[in-house]
Amino acid sequence: MRAVIQRVSEASVSTDGSTKASIGKGLLVLLGIEDADEREDADWLSRKISTLRIFDDTEGVMNLSVNEVKGEVLVISQFTLHAKTKKGTRPSYVRAAHPDRAAPLYEYFLDRMQYDAEKAVRSGTFGADMKVGLVNDGPVTIFIDTKDKNF
Repeated sequence: MRAVIQRVSEASVSTDGSTKASIGKGLLVLLGIEDADEREDADWLSRKISTLRIFDDTEGVMNLSVNEVKGEVLVISQFTLHAKTKKGTRPSYVRAAHPDRAAPLYEYFLDRMQYDAEKAVRSGTFGADMKVGLVNDGPVTIFIDTKDKNF
């Protein structure tokens, strides 16, 4: 499971020309699921994201989590995070989980993230053509892969 986490001052996702979800200060999480991923990956990743200390404290030091600043969370499914680009110029997505496997794990991650973030989590529409808008705060962007937990 791979995630790109962006600290945002605002973010939104639209499908078919209408806004599906939007947040203010918080985290935008782009989530990619591969065939090898299990619920344990979602559990670990959700805990990690909800406790990342990437928000400024009163001294201007990144020392607070999204929970501590009472921030919001928007999660967007993104299979392209598993693109292989080693050969040629057309990415291969063979490692990305098929929708019948990825969709339930995505829903599980949303539930888990809601539990760990201690608040409602907004989301895009799994498998839809989405338009994502954001104002990256910092900018702060972090990449996490559950297959590399020691990184």
